[in-house]
Parts: sequence; structure tokens; C-alpha cells
Amino acid sequence: MFVPTVAWVTPVTGSAWPALHNNKERAEWNIHMNTVLYFSPTGLAFETRAFSKADIADLVNDCGLESLTSTDGQFDFWFTPSTQRCQRRPNRSATELLLATTRFTAKTVPLLRGGVVVATHDSDGDLDGLSWQQLDRLVQRSRSLTKRDDRVLNRRIMRDLRRQRRHIAQSAASRQQTSVHGTQPAGPVLMWH
Repeated sequence: MFVPTVAWVTPVTGSAWPALHNNKERAEWNIHMNTVLYFSPTGLAFETRAFSKADIADLVNDCGLESLTSTDGQFDFWFTPSTQRCQRRPNRSATELLLATTRFTAKTVPLLRGGVVVATHDSDGDLDGLSWQQLDRLVQRSRSLTKRDDRVLNRRIMRDLRRQRRHIAQSAASRQQTSVHGTQPAGPVLMWH
């Protein structure tokens, strides 16, 4: 399950709270900071900064970026389909969040792999940072997954991991067979004295 992280906290005393909490964002929150969420290949979530698609490409270690957008058009999930061998494992945390913010079902949600960046965009479609309200909304939506969703997603991920292991084992066996055939004689060797 997605767990929110806090980068910094400004202390506010009890008497100052009513003056600050007036349904307007605080001045330091209005600074264009481009906060995005980065889900590492292991599924850990980090709050970081990205100002362009090149920054996102650096985060996910590739230049072939693709994105999916949440149903309400608010959140963009940036990922790369051509993951390196060490990043082929499904990123469960990012996949769960994609499931929670779209109309995908646990059976149809794409299994995101490797590093995934969650950001938003402005009215022109350019990359934009997540606001505190959007981060809170992501946390709320991540809690909306049912136990059934969790079970179905878990089965899909386990099936995918078994398929990957079989593929790796078959590849290793075929490589070994190729190297053995290249150095061994084709049949039994008869020796005459």
C-alpha cells in the first residue's frame, strides 16, 4: 500500500492555525516546485522534483517514455516499456495506484515495471508538480482498493514472476546447450589402440 512521505514541515502554533487555514494555499506552497512521486523499481515511493520530461527519463533510466493518465485526467503515470533486465519485476505500488485512479480492474490494469513517476500537467499539457491536495487525494484513493483487488493483483504478479523465471531458465538452458554443442563432438568417440 502507498505510504505518504513528508519532505518538510513548517511548525505552526495553535493560535496561528486559524489565520493560515483559510482555504487558500500558503505562500510557500504556491512556489512552482514541481513535486512528483517516484516509485523505485522495488516499489518504495519518494517525493522528488522534475521540471521536464528529460528529468522523468532520468528518473526511470530510459528515454522511451510512455504515460497513462488517471480517469479524471489529473494524474500522469510515466514509465518505460523497455525495462532493463534487473527492472522487469512488476512495480506493485505504482500498479496499485494506477488501479486506484483509473477504471481498470485488477484483471486488466497494466503491470507497471521498473521506476514509475506520478506527476500532473497544466492546461497546455506540460509537466506540472503535484499539489498537497493532489498528494492527499492519491493517498485516499490508494486506500480504496478492496481485498479482492489485492488478491487478483497478487495472483497476476506471481504468475508474471513465474513466467519470467521460466523464460530465464529456458534462455540459460539454450545458451548452455549452444556452448556445449560448440565444444563437444557430435557422437561417441572410439579410440583404437
